[in-house]
Amino acid sequence: MTISPADQLEASRRFCDEIAQREARNFHLAFRLLPVEERRSMCALYAFMRHTDDLADEDGPAAEKAEALTAWRRELDDAIDGRPSTWPGLPALADVVRRSSMPTELLHEVIDGVEMDIEPRRFANFDELTVYCRRVASAVGLCCIHIWGFESQGGRAERLAERCGLALQLTNILRDVREDADRGRVYLPQDDLERFGVGPDHLSASRPSEPLRRLLEHYAQRALAYYNEGAELVPLVSPIGRPVLLTILGIYRALLDEIIRRDYDVLAARVSVPRWRKVAIAARSLPARYLGGRKAPGKPDLVS
Repeated sequence: MTISPADQLEASRRFCDEIAQREARNFHLAFRLLPVEERRSMCALYAFMRHTDDLADEDGPAAEKAEALTAWRRELDDAIDGRPSTWPGLPALADVVRRSSMPTELLHEVIDGVEMDIEPRRFANFDELTVYCRRVASAVGLCCIHIWGFESQGGRAERLAERCGLALQLTNILRDVREDADRGRVYLPQDDLERFGVGPDHLSASRPSEPLRRLLEHYAQRALAYYNEGAELVPLVSPIGRPVLLTILGIYRALLDEIIRRDYDVLAARVSVPRWRKVAIAARSLPARYLGGRKAPGKPDLVS
């Protein structure tokens, strides 16, 4: 029995919805603030990211993972060009790319970032870390604003979206210091580790040393600056996207605040934000769809 393109697209969307509902946690709560069409687009984007991560996280030699990601690139391009694909979520993602004018290069940047994590690596300085953050986080943020619609203002919105991605990824790095170190991964740049006098034993200790606290505080302040700068993106995003942006930024900012409140003790236990607080952040973000800031203009200035 031949499946019509419309039925195939609907099945692909359901597949992505199920993945996002099962795996997305913080993000799925934010997605629920969107109208149906945009919510399903975000689920398709999330499912793509999840599958890309899974390809690199599977057991096996690094060379096999690299080959799998190379094949995944080809399959992504085939789906966007309208050719058949084997992964059920790609028809939904290809539809999102067509409807939102999302640059395909952003999706390839996400794959680039995952490739950087195939084997443990070190970053010599913050510039190198920024490249990684751009690929694994900022590129995703740029995909999101294409789904929501935004006013570029000559590239200002895109630059602010990159800052949001940096803020979120630095927060992840701070939270996961111990977990990453146990897996042989150190994302804090080598020059800063040396400058603050932090060695491998500091990262795997049961409690943070004073040098590690100072280093984590340094990066927390960097992240806070990016959160403050990234907040300027809100009025440039289409009203339907503002609550989602505020919810995601709010939840991760609350996570950073909790890290700071614990005096940077991220070694003894994983820091998290309770669900009731996430729900409260989402609820407080809703009026942004109707109040505050000017309305985003229509095309051609509004990218959607």
